Amino acid sequence: MGESSGSVSIDIDMIPLGGKECVVKTSKGSISVFVCGDQEKPALITYPDVGLNYMSCFQGLFFCPDAASLLLHNFCIYHIDAPGHELLQVGADSISSDVPLLSVDDLADQVAEVLDYFGLKEVLCLGVTAGAYILTLFAMKYPERVLGLILVSPLCKAPSWTEWLYNKVLLNLLYFYGMCGVLKECLLQRYFSKELRCGMHGAESDVIHSFRRLLDERQSLNVMRFLQAINERRDLTKGLKKLQCKTLIFVGDSSEFHAESVYMSAKMGRKSCALVEVQACGSLVTEEHPYAMLIPIEFFLMGLGYYRQQHFASSSSNGSNPTSPSSQSCIAPELLSPESLGIKLKPIKTRVDIEI
Repeated sequence: MGESSGSVSIDIDMIPLGGKECVVKTSKGSISVFVCGDQEKPALITYPDVGLNYMSCFQGLFFCPDAASLLLHNFCIYHIDAPGHELLQVGADSISSDVPLLSVDDLADQVAEVLDYFGLKEVLCLGVTAGAYILTLFAMKYPERVLGLILVSPLCKAPSWTEWLYNKVLLNLLYFYGMCGVLKECLLQRYFSKELRCGMHGAESDVIHSFRRLLDERQSLNVMRFLQAINERRDLTKGLKKLQCKTLIFVGDSSEFHAESVYMSAKMGRKSCALVEVQACGSLVTEEHPYAMLIPIEFFLMGLGYYRQQHFASSSSNGSNPTSPSSQSCIAPELLSPESLGIKLKPIKTRVDIEI
């Protein structure tokens, strides 16, 4: 990663990367939550896409040093996995067929119960595709609990007939054949651009190879239940303008959900939503081009008052906590406006560290 002018990195070894796995019992069943960071800090919750858990969906973003200095240094992260999608080593057994199928409303209500369990009143949200839909619905049902939404290739409309039939085929494959080769190809197409899937000179990339192995570990019944819930989702369009929080949307220009993400951004309006389109990227921007997310997220968090750059904190005479909401008098207002983020962003590796 190249150096940029005026940058000094925060020592990644000084940022706690460890965490603990918690199994939270809710009225909708048990759910796995991985907690990473100091629980005294502001809370950021995540929710992954179908077939993924927090590790496979967000490791590319959270494991790079720049994101660690931006997110792990300033927030406590609560990674919520969809039911049955947690890591195998913590017991991702198949959900019994006797357990009622959870709807998208049930999953959103489950998020609220997770917050209650940890005593969280307000949170920032980061979700990918199906997870983005769940967190958007959560924000509509519990507006007082959401400070901001960061959505990656989000869904907001009911599935079209084409998507509904396509998902029905996937559900049948899951039911009769489990995590078969055809199904894995369909999911990889959902996550990544053709360029990454095909690789250089036809050679499969390490990322794709890793995801094939991860998908092999998924329990097909659990994936089927989450996909079925998403395939029965309703249209959220009418409620988008009623959202009380600011929203930042990322989408790859090769994403299968590009048109819907642009539609969602337009319906929310430029005053409350910023859209960042990442070139040469599929839906899973957090893994394919995570560095393209850093600068927009930094500006977004500064606009909310929940991220304070190190040199602003060090120059403050009152010794305030850098993770608390802070005055933005030192920052140019135009940098914080949604309009400044509604740009075509090339997937270049940039640094967000600040020189002290």
